[in-house]
Amino acid sequence: MPQERIVIAGSQAGGAEGAAAPQPSLKARAKEEFRRFLILFAYLWVLFGVFSLNQAVVLRENGLDWTGQGIAFINALVFAKVMMLFEMFDPGRWLRKRPLIYPILYEAFLLTVMFLVVHVIEKVIRGLIGGGTVADSLPSIGGGGLTGLLSVTVITFLALTPFFAVRNLSFALGSDRLMALLFGPGAREDAERH
Repeated sequence: MPQERIVIAGSQAGGAEGAAAPQPSLKARAKEEFRRFLILFAYLWVLFGVFSLNQAVVLRENGLDWTGQGIAFINALVFAKVMMLFEMFDPGRWLRKRPLIYPILYEAFLLTVMFLVVHVIEKVIRGLIGGGTVADSLPSIGGGGLTGLLSVTVITFLALTPFFAVRNLSFALGSDRLMALLFGPGAREDAERH
């Protein structure tokens, strides 16, 4: 994207204007990373909380009382860190020169697969620690079977797509402009002028 090239070129410029822009301090970078973690955590907590609420409703209809909001909270903490690592490696960067739909769908798909794999690994480790076998520890995703796995995969993919849409729009427009368009006063008039 043009903005990325400008940032890279600007950070390598030496010339008459002096040295490159100073790097943020360790404290500033840690603060920014923590802010990003909190945003990811909140997004995932809402997402997993809704999944958990849906599961509780279905189980309640079958006479079972279950609430898993604590599990949703813990999963949001774990998967927010997974998402941060995913963002750090930025696997969709090679698609950024193509229309935005490509990196959006690619990254949502990759993270969906990653979430499922991490979920299976987490359950297997928990089962092994509890004295079970690997086969006994495999989770029945979505109630088990191919239909359950596909339904959870599609739901997770659809839930992650808006996140990656906003993320890639931020790369294309610049985060300041995107925030102004989404939340700023007069954003509509600014968008119409460009």
